[in-house]
Amino acid sequence: MAQSGPGAAAPRDEAAEEPEGGGRRWGAQHAGARELAELYSPGKRLQEWISVILCFSLICFNFYNLLLYLRLEHTPSVLVGIFAGVITADFLSGLFHWGADTWGSVELPIVGKAFIRPFREHHIDPTAITRHDFIETNGDNCFMTLVPLANMAYKFVSFSPEALCATCPWECYVFALIIFITMTNQIHKWSHTYFGLPRWVIFLQDWHIILPRKHHRIHHVSPHETYFCITTGWLNYPLEKIRFWRCLENIIQGLTGEKPRADDMKWAQKIK
Repeated sequence: MAQSGPGAAAPRDEAAEEPEGGGRRWGAQHAGARELAELYSPGKRLQEWISVILCFSLICFNFYNLLLYLRLEHTPSVLVGIFAGVITADFLSGLFHWGADTWGSVELPIVGKAFIRPFREHHIDPTAITRHDFIETNGDNCFMTLVPLANMAYKFVSFSPEALCATCPWECYVFALIIFITMTNQIHKWSHTYFGLPRWVIFLQDWHIILPRKHHRIHHVSPHETYFCITTGWLNYPLEKIRFWRCLENIIQGLTGEKPRADDMKWAQKIK
């Protein structure tokens, strides 16, 4: 979304990718972006609300129980577990982001409109995410963490205290992984937000503790084929150096004959 005023250059640059051959700037007025935005349904909104409520209820329950079973001698393994959880979340964010960006179609039953549609919209209107509220931004990520959160809650109500104390460092790893997966799209939204961010968010971005804004711009250069990790972005450079995503794409294209990002390009080229 274009913004007026002296400070608008950065977000305007980020959303200014053009279809092949020139033409209009991409954004909220792009024909494909308008059509994709209209596919956001009341049923999808209800699913997001339910997911957010259940997710944060389970997070609170599990966090309380984790604190009950933490011991001082767990400290080194818990710190390692938290770090490993962040790294794992960053990799999984890249894997899911790459998969939804590169393969599939909005026309697929169930998952197309529910999960692939936002990725198609985001590439032709990158700042649309900044206009989404908390529920729309985080509903899908909350949905994805419900099963592991419920499994953790089940352990807390059914396992013995001795077993829970022994597995506490592992559960801290799982909990950190869940928290960062849950927050990934919020972090992603912040990486597209250039005005009004809290100072603590800017601090985390500037120190690359979470995904920085300048770092994420690299992904938004068409054809959007690199830097897919959007939790911290720590793994983007090493994965790019070993051509991880390109190798996966070559394998899948060789096996299936499907061309990477074909559906993404189809929506980008819509003119009416």
